[in-house]
Amino acid sequence: MNCTEFMVELTDLLDDRLDGELRRDLDEHMQGCEHCKVVFVTTKQTIQIYRDNELYDLTPSLRERLEAVIMQRCRESGRSK
Repeated sequence: MNCTEFMVELTDLLDDRLDGELRRDLDEHMQGCEHCKVVFVTTKQTIQIYRDNELYDLTPSLRERLEAVIMQRCRESGRSK
């Protein structure tokens, strides 16, 4: 399994709609691929935060850094079109 194949199945994995060999293949891929593991874990955490509907207080410095990264990504995304 490669990262592209992993990403195709990510939604079903997050929704726990997989079993058997495909689930084992995805789990095995995550064991050897830190990038896909991080994507899975952070996406799962983001979904949980959204479902919990909790607000988190950010320190001013963290808020500024986060905003800067988001704005940079937006600018980069705009240039790639």
